[in-house]
Amino acid sequence: MKTIMIDPGHGGTDPGAVYNGNEEKTFNLSTALIARDFLLKNYNVNILMTRTGNETLSLTERSNLANRTNPDFYLSIHHNAGGGTGFESYVYNGSVPSQTITYQKIIHDEVTSAIQTSYKVIDRGKKRANFHVLRETNMSSLLLEILFIDNPKDIALMNNAAFRKTVGVAIARGVAKALGLPAKIVNGKELFKVIAGSFTKRENAEDRVNELKRKDLNSFIDTVVVLGKTYYRVQTGAFAERVNAEKQVATLKKMGIEAFILVRVDDDNPKPPEPSPTDPPKPTQPPKPGIQYSILGASVLRTEQLDDFVKTINPDAPLLGGFYLFYGNLYGIRGDVAYAQAIHETNYFRFTGQVNPNQNNYAGIGTTGPGNDGASFKTPEEGVLAHIQHLYAYASTDPIPQGQSLVDPRFSLVTRGSAKNWTDLNGKWAVPGTTYGQSILSVYKRNIQDAMKAIEEQKIELNDTLEKLK
Repeated sequence: MKTIMIDPGHGGTDPGAVYNGNEEKTFNLSTALIARDFLLKNYNVNILMTRTGNETLSLTERSNLANRTNPDFYLSIHHNAGGGTGFESYVYNGSVPSQTITYQKIIHDEVTSAIQTSYKVIDRGKKRANFHVLRETNMSSLLLEILFIDNPKDIALMNNAAFRKTVGVAIARGVAKALGLPAKIVNGKELFKVIAGSFTKRENAEDRVNELKRKDLNSFIDTVVVLGKTYYRVQTGAFAERVNAEKQVATLKKMGIEAFILVRVDDDNPKPPEPSPTDPPKPTQPPKPGIQYSILGASVLRTEQLDDFVKTINPDAPLLGGFYLFYGNLYGIRGDVAYAQAIHETNYFRFTGQVNPNQNNYAGIGTTGPGNDGASFKTPEEGVLAHIQHLYAYASTDPIPQGQSLVDPRFSLVTRGSAKNWTDLNGKWAVPGTTYGQSILSVYKRNIQDAMKAIEEQKIELNDTLEKLK
C-alpha cells in the first residue's frame, strides 16, 4: 500500500501570507484535510500529515520528516500572495525523475479541470522552482499554490466552503490517478453519465457549457486523455437509472445537441450518487457477497486498450498487453484481468516496491519480504508467461498445455485449483490481502471504462466525419 505525505504549508507562529485578517496557514490546512479525508475514504492508501492542527514546523523539520518516513509522494499545499490570481503548481527546478513531471501534469490538470470553468480560475501553469521542500525531499514532490490571498476575487473563493471542497477533492483525485491508487470497493453501483459533447479544444467545451447554462442545464468539463490525445467532455448529469439518463439525452436532442451515455461503476465516489427527481425509490437490499469473477475465461479487452490505458498513467510503461492476451488465451486465463493484476503489483510498471524492472517479474512471484526480492525472468515475455502459469496453478488442476515449458518457479508450491475467482486470491497471493482481488478488479474496471471512453470518442469523430461527407 502506498504512502502519501501531505504538508499543509506554514502553521503555528508562521501564518504565511496574511491579508485583511485572513491567514494562509488556515486555508492550507483546511484544503489538506479535505484531500486527506477523501483519499482515506475512497482509496487503499496510507496518509501522513506534517501537521493536523496549528503546529509550528520549520522547512527543515518538514523535509526531515519526509525523508525519515520515506513516503511514495510528498505534496505541499499553499495559497499564494503578491498581487496575482489563479492556480499554479511547482516541481524542483533541478534534476527530477520523469515520474515527478508526470505526477505534476496529472494532478495539475485534475485541479484545473475542476475549477477553471465553474469558478473562472486562471491556470498559471506548471512551473519549476528551488523551493526547500522540493529540493530537500528524496521522493517525488509537488507544491501547489492554489489562489492569491491578497486578491479580492480569490479570497472570496477561498472563503467559499464549496470551492474549498471542490479543490480538496480534485487534489485527492489527481493524486490517486497519478499514483494509481487502488479504489476501495464501495457498492459496485452503476452510474449513467450524460455527455453533451466531446471536444479537442477547451474553448469549444466552454461554449457548450455556456449554451447549456442558458438553457438552465448545469454541466461541467471533464478532461480525459485517449490514445495520447486530450479531449474536453461536457457532462450534464449522472443518474442511478438508465431511463433517466435516456430522458436527458432526448431533451438535449430536442435542443439540437447530440449526446451519449457513458456507463461507469461507482467505486471511487465518497457516497452513492444523488437520485434524480424522477428516480423511483429503491427497496433496501442486503449487501452482496464479494465479487465472484472467475480467473479462467476469455479476455474482453484488446491489446491496444491495455497498453493505452497504462500509458495514461505511465507513458514509459512497457508494451505487454499482447503477451498477456496471447498467453492468457493459451492457458484459458483472463489475460486482461491478469494485466490489471500486473498494474496493481508494479504500480503501473513503475516498480516502486521491492521488485525492480530488470527482473521482468510483473506479479511479485517469490517476493516474500525484505531481503527476498523474488524470481527473475530472462525476458518480458517469459515474465508474463510465468505470471499466467502461476494464475493457472491457482485456478486449474489440469496440466499445462502440451508443448509448453514451465517457467514459474513456484508452480508446484501452489495448492492446485484453490482459487477459482480473483477474490479467492485474498490471503493467498497477498498476505493478509483481505481486499487483494477486489483491488485487481477495480483496476480492471477502470481499464474497461477507459476503453469505453475511447470508443465513444471515436464514435463522435466518425459521426462528425459522416456528417461532413453528406
